Amino acid sequence: MAPLLRLYNTLTREKAPFAPIDSSNVRMYACGPTVYDAAHIGNARPIIVFDLLFRLLRHLYGAEHVTYARNVTDVDDKINARAAERGISIRELTDGTLAAFHADIRALGVLMPEEVNVAGARPRFVEPRATDHIREMVGLIEGLVAAGHAYVAEGHVLFDVPSMPDYGALSKRPLDEMEAGARVEVAPYKRSPLDFVLWKPSKPGEPAWPSPAGIAAPGRPGWHIECSAMSWKHLGETFDIHAGGIDLIFPHHENEVAQSRCCFGTPVMAHVWLHNGFLQVEGEKMSKSLGNFVTIREVLKDWPGEVARLAMLRTHYRQPIDWTLRSLEEASRTLDRWSAIAGDVPAGAPVPEAVLGPLLDDLNTAAALAELHRLDDPAALKAGAGLFGLLARTRSEREAATVAASGVDVGRIEALIAARREARAARNWAESDRVRDALAGMGVTLKDNKDGTTTWSVAG
Repeated sequence: MAPLLRLYNTLTREKAPFAPIDSSNVRMYACGPTVYDAAHIGNARPIIVFDLLFRLLRHLYGAEHVTYARNVTDVDDKINARAAERGISIRELTDGTLAAFHADIRALGVLMPEEVNVAGARPRFVEPRATDHIREMVGLIEGLVAAGHAYVAEGHVLFDVPSMPDYGALSKRPLDEMEAGARVEVAPYKRSPLDFVLWKPSKPGEPAWPSPAGIAAPGRPGWHIECSAMSWKHLGETFDIHAGGIDLIFPHHENEVAQSRCCFGTPVMAHVWLHNGFLQVEGEKMSKSLGNFVTIREVLKDWPGEVARLAMLRTHYRQPIDWTLRSLEEASRTLDRWSAIAGDVPAGAPVPEAVLGPLLDDLNTAAALAELHRLDDPAALKAGAGLFGLLARTRSEREAATVAASGVDVGRIEALIAARREARAARNWAESDRVRDALAGMGVTLKDNKDGTTTWSVAG
């Protein structure tokens, strides 16, 4: 029997024991990136936090008994605008942006589907793209119309919010507050200011698919319907955990709940809802206008991915985090010390109870890391740090990379190698060659090994 995990549930506003629907298949969904531009460091927080939760669930229930879906939004107004601005196809934009995102988060030590899934077995980590699930979205919309929870108006399909008596249960927002916000710009074809778009007409040049509900003109999905469709396809009508940033509670997650529950007639969509807090930079809200907008790639130019990961996990996930140079410097010193103690110790020891205990208390990473600081046994330290996704490389590997790359950005090199791996997997040979040439220009020589890995060295 797995140790008792307690999680804070946004739906109930309480911390309670986690009881999976089926302990042989614990199911978790997290909202992933909208792939129109480079991901910023705030985007990295949910990716890292819920990667840790995925690792913890695998540790508790067994790697073969946890299924994780993290979606990719690749149909969106921002995507359309950015592709037009750059004069490229939407697919070219989304494929390139997703490859860069994958390279960034690999450098942050985030588990990826190819590391988790086993050939011939049911996938345990899926990364569904919205455009691959249009059929499921259309099916959900048709079901909502048939059930009286959605209606057609001027080429749109809209969710009828008043048809759901307990709409707002997740966000706990008063109805008058939601209506006041909705009235800022209310389309004349809406029955209620709160009604939201499930499907809309496509403008010339925009992606378009055959429309549901008898609409003749082609169109495209609204934002919220995609996550209901993808979670249903890969996890079922009801599943264990839905995770995302606190900014998604309303309207996105609230509308997901409405769509899924009203289509399937279920009392809940997900049993537990987890939300991470906001991120600010050096005490201020991150903003391009303030000049403190930081992408993951920019962080990796100056810091190894493990340092950024540890700096992110030092603050409890539900609390706001202040991203500072000081926090990065402290994380770097901590990893240097831990690596000196346990860097060359092989993995395999059990995770110390002193470290595991705080993580079982709603992912209390700050307390768990404090326990790691107290450990002086190399094997125990290696095991505890490993659960955090840290100390993945031995001390000698870190030192060799540092010596070989004196004056060279190791994080940048590893991110480029990961981007090349993505391009090769997609059979994009031109992009693969371009990245290899860029690395060669940095004095980096690559060696593709028979086992599928790539090693590198720096001339001189």
